[in-house]
Amino acid sequence: MRSMRRIPPGPGQESVWDYPRPPRVEPTSRRVRVLFGGVMIADTRRALRVLETSHPPTYYIPPEDVRMEYLTPTVRQSFCEFKGMAGYYTVQVGEKRAENAAWFYARPSPGYEALAGYIAFYPSRMDACYVDDEPVVAQEGDFYGGWITSDIVGPFKGGPGTWGW
Repeated sequence: MRSMRRIPPGPGQESVWDYPRPPRVEPTSRRVRVLFGGVMIADTRRALRVLETSHPPTYYIPPEDVRMEYLTPTVRQSFCEFKGMAGYYTVQVGEKRAENAAWFYARPSPGYEALAGYIAFYPSRMDACYVDDEPVVAQEGDFYGGWITSDIVGPFKGGPGTWGW
């Protein structure tokens, strides 16, 4: 089993172990971008961050700042005990396709209404994701879709041996 010893944050860093449970939604003015198939699928300074204990932030982007012509709804759904029922999109540019690579909450649970319609992307399934100009590292395990940047420290839940945390 992997160690879950909290890494002390340095100057300008956040520890995911200081994030709350249940998760908190907060706006960010940082530039958030998603690149796929040579197209900038999303570009915003109006994203929302979802912060939850042991997880890197997940960024939700307003649909007005997403190239929706590259997203197709799928039949997949999943349930989050906090945010409610999620729907999914396949992202496709030309012949390049990523099934169920983005998700959204059409009618989020009480307390998470701000997320309604906003879209989150799995960074591991995109060509690149950026926060400001920093390339994002995908949260291991591809279940939660967290975005790891140099200003976030863990350890992070998601990889083998971390599910019991």
